[in-house]
Amino acid sequence: MPVFAAFMVLFALANTGLPGTSGFVGEFLVIIASFRRASGTRCWRRDAGAGRGLHAVAGKRVIFGRSRARALRALEDLNGRECIVLTALALAVLVVGVWPAPLLKVMQPSIQHMVSQAIATKL
Repeated sequence: MPVFAAFMVLFALANTGLPGTSGFVGEFLVIIASFRRASGTRCWRRDAGAGRGLHAVAGKRVIFGRSRARALRALEDLNGRECIVLTALALAVLVVGVWPAPLLKVMQPSIQHMVSQAIATKL
C-alpha cells in the first residue's frame, strides 16, 4: 500500500510538527507561549519533545513494520475516490502550514474572549 503509506507519512510528520505543515503552526505557538511562562514549565517542554520522538518511532513501526495478520496483508491500496479525499486533506495541511494567517484571523476573537475570561476569573 505505497500510496496510503505516503499519505500516512505526510500526516504523521504534520502531527509531529514538521515545518511547512499545519502541525508546525500549533507546535510553534505552544512553544512560544511556554517560553513566555515561568521556568516551572520546563518539564512540559521536555515531555512534549519526548512525545514527538515517540510518535515518530511508533509511526515507523506501523508503516514499515511487518504485518502478522492475513487480513491486513490482503488489503489493497487506495482507490481513486480515497486518493482525491486524502489529496484535498494533504493540500489543506500544507496550505495551513505555509499560510496560517486566515485561520488565525478567524480564531482571534474567540481566543481574545477566552483570555479575557481567564484573566477575569484569575485562572
